[in-house]
Amino acid sequence: MSEFTNKDAENFKTFIDGHKFFFIAGHKEPDGDCMASCLGIAAILDFFKKPYQLLSAGPFKRAEIKEFESLFSNEMDFQTQEERNHTGLIITDCSEIQRLGEIDGDLKGLDIFIIDHHKTSETPENAQSFIDSHSPACAILVQKFYETLIGPLPKELSETIFFGFCTDTGYFRFIDDTQSDALASATRLVKYGANPKEAYKKINSGRPYSTRKLLGILLSRAERYLDGRLVITYETMSDTKQYGQEGRDSDALYQLLLSSEGVEAVVFLRQETDNSCTGGFRSQDKIDVSQVAAKFGGGGHKNASGMSCEGRIESLIPQVVKEFARIM
Repeated sequence: MSEFTNKDAENFKTFIDGHKFFFIAGHKEPDGDCMASCLGIAAILDFFKKPYQLLSAGPFKRAEIKEFESLFSNEMDFQTQEERNHTGLIITDCSEIQRLGEIDGDLKGLDIFIIDHHKTSETPENAQSFIDSHSPACAILVQKFYETLIGPLPKELSETIFFGFCTDTGYFRFIDDTQSDALASATRLVKYGANPKEAYKKINSGRPYSTRKLLGILLSRAERYLDGRLVITYETMSDTKQYGQEGRDSDALYQLLLSSEGVEAVVFLRQETDNSCTGGFRSQDKIDVSQVAAKFGGGGHKNASGMSCEGRIESLIPQVVKEFARIM
């Protein structure tokens, strides 16, 4: 855990002052917290009149972040070597270059500053960073940088940051009694003009009807393991073809399954290609799913992690169960 100080803000300001142009990037398959964090950084650079480009490998699968897609590109603007020498890369909501995904351009050799809230052991060499794994959302960290360097957030930015905070905390569901500072930050955002009711509506409304049908299929497919404490379900390539990728609602899936009596952890696997899968891991308080995600090349939070790996669902399930058996 890193407690935010004025020195951290000064270090970031020094990084900003030392470069003429910036690339701002978050992790692939972005969520609301990732988008809000990137846009918060952009607002800071706007204030200091520094040009930048917002980068994202996408895809923008979540309905609630579709409106931000047009602001991002997966192709870096061309730069001469002289221009690259004065360009900084700011990474938010992740710490590893590989988690940025497929971005057309060369990210290597740029000066890097990372703002993140995930546990990590693969921060790029020589990168500067502020990482607070105790923070429930990266957007709250970006808020602190803005407040310290500039002051109160304008209304529109406060709405964006509050939205990011709510998406990563399950609208406050994942905050515990040690994170009162995050609640204080959220309170300030409401004072700046963020509307909790509108944020909830934005996160939970407008889902395509097909996602309700898919949710029913995933629930019917769910199986219990390890004396019912672990539940695993999955999505096939055929499911994806029939119901599409737009507006998926895995958060509702996790919430429904974790609310079942005796369930301590939930895994949702998706067959992305013939030979590769992605996976989402969620848990109640005691189970650290990031330990399991790490075994498959992923990572994240104690109670919410993800992964992407080679393999097929039918062979991955017994491997996943085996890893959970070690920690449950």
